[in-house]
Amino acid sequence: MSLAEVAGVQVDTRHWIGGQRVSSPETFATVSPIDGTELAQVARGGKTEADAAVAAARAAFPAWAALSPQERGAILHRVADNVESHIEELSQLETADNGSLLRSHRRGVMPRVVTNLRFFADYAINELHHPVFETRGHDNHVSWDPSGVAVIITPWNAPLMLATWRIGPALASGDTVVAKPPEWAPLTASLFAQLAHEAGLPAGVFNVVQGFGTEAGAALTANPGISRICFTGSVPTAKVIAHAAADNLIPCSFELGGKSPTVILDDADLDLAVDLAVEQYDNAGQVCLAGTRLLVQEGIADEFTARFAERAAQIRQGDPRDEETQIGPNIHLKHVERVEGFIDRARADGATVAYGGERNTDLGPHYFRPTLIVDAPAGSEILTQEVFGPVLTMQTFASDDEGLALANGTEFGLAACVVTGSRERAEAFTKHLVAGTIWVNCFFVRDLAAPFGGSKRSGIGREGGLWSFDFYADVKNTVYAPNGWTKE
Repeated sequence: MSLAEVAGVQVDTRHWIGGQRVSSPETFATVSPIDGTELAQVARGGKTEADAAVAAARAAFPAWAALSPQERGAILHRVADNVESHIEELSQLETADNGSLLRSHRRGVMPRVVTNLRFFADYAINELHHPVFETRGHDNHVSWDPSGVAVIITPWNAPLMLATWRIGPALASGDTVVAKPPEWAPLTASLFAQLAHEAGLPAGVFNVVQGFGTEAGAALTANPGISRICFTGSVPTAKVIAHAAADNLIPCSFELGGKSPTVILDDADLDLAVDLAVEQYDNAGQVCLAGTRLLVQEGIADEFTARFAERAAQIRQGDPRDEETQIGPNIHLKHVERVEGFIDRARADGATVAYGGERNTDLGPHYFRPTLIVDAPAGSEILTQEVFGPVLTMQTFASDDEGLALANGTEFGLAACVVTGSRERAEAFTKHLVAGTIWVNCFFVRDLAAPFGGSKRSGIGREGGLWSFDFYADVKNTVYAPNGWTKE
């Protein structure tokens, strides 16, 4: 059946293409990590559905692109209003589908979906301009033109929020969109398509193709009719997408995760340092920005370790629908097995599991206990590769220079957190710290106008504010001569 009831919410599990629901011959199951129950059978798309969605988006593009920013913005605001009136349904649905905390969805994640749409709609109207500048008496006029069809492929840890982080600026730019939600958490994308349609988003402007990356995703990224590819996920998958994009010279924006440090200098407020370190377990460690490498200066290491262990022992793991729960399940049994593999290999490399390191079987097979790894050999896998689970490592350092070398000693560079009592020391340390976003004495403070993206293997490009429009639009410069006008 195409209609499923999940957490009391009716959701259509077919694709959304050209303003209509479209079935596929095959389906796949989406399973709740809360208790392992099957939630729905979802239409499994491939090349046929991908090509149809791109064709629908291309057909809708001229009319959507011809609208003014104000006209597009008015529609996007109506979509945002409709989403806002359905925050509870979206929250219930996504918690059931990906296991993230229901209270986080209600209070932060789904309101951010609304903000994503409103912010970029307003930015296109109010901020997207460049002063006219002169070259030898000639005037330069910079404009941002719609580029075509954007393919947006998003991960399962915050699927709708991370999708609209790209959908918002793409639509505000005048592009049309084909989205492929994650196969482990596809349901909110389908409901969002329905809400956008109800709010008056024209048919074909936004499309959803569900399925696996090797099928639907591969067909979308190889289609020569698209103009942009946006992907959040793993480095190996990004390489495959980049090869497909290269054949058609399609610009890509990649956000590829990280192995971020939380650096705690010896003049830090230890209460703050412990708070920020424990916060890295958020969403069961399934946060690309998480500072999972705790780097602590030697002089405070013993006291920090004792305080951190005490706080970590108090973390309440349980059903994500419970208001008191702080950490819920991991997304999928295959992912839990992946996390276990990292722990097993860390032990084999000589590292010590200070606590955790196993499933919380009292709750079920999807729940992995908050874990701390110490004494890992330099350069070992657990210190260099992203686990994406509730697993932190801890290392110590003597000098600031040694701490900086440890912080930069990774092939990733997405984010970093630095805790210190000195502004001067923070500025000196962060000047040479390689990361797209650095938080000093704070964590997860995000402004949509700020650039976001990763250095090194953490990604390609920046989005947010003007940087988003520079990517989704075709930036054009028109030069006017001071003379030659025959009509005034």
